[in-house]
Amino acid sequence: MLLYKTKKNQPAKGNRLLISVTVLGSAGPIRFVVNEEELVANVIDTALKSYAREGRLPILSSDLNDFFLYCPNAGSGALSPWETIGSVGCRNFMLCKKPQPVKVDTDDAKTSAIPTQKGSGSWKSWINKSRNLKISSH
Repeated sequence: MLLYKTKKNQPAKGNRLLISVTVLGSAGPIRFVVNEEELVANVIDTALKSYAREGRLPILSSDLNDFFLYCPNAGSGALSPWETIGSVGCRNFMLCKKPQPVKVDTDDAKTSAIPTQKGSGSWKSWINKSRNLKISSH
C-alpha cells in the first residue's frame, strides 16, 4: 500500500533552513525557508521580493546587485553572491544597500562653495521660519 506519492518533477530537497534577514532601516526581520544549497544571490532576490510584497518601508529597489548580505555573527565582510547560504553556518543576516558613488561636477563644486542666504533648504532655516509663524487666538 502506497501512503504518499513523490512528484517526479520535483528535485530532491536537501536540508532546509529558516533564515531571518533584517533590512537596514526596516522595522523587523523577514523570515523564510531556503535550501542550504541556495546561492546568496537568490536569497537576496527572495528577501527583496518578500520585502516588496509585504509593503515595508523604506522602499527599496528590486535589483539584487544593489545590496550586500552580511552575517553579523561571523564578523567578516559581505557574503559573496556565488557562495551557498548553508556554508556560512549562520541563520541571521543583515541586508544593506551598497553605497552609491557621489558624482561631483567641477562647475557645481564651485557654485556650491558659496552659501546662499535665502532658500538654503536647511533644517535650521525651517525651524526658524516655523518659530516666526504667529497663531492668532481669535
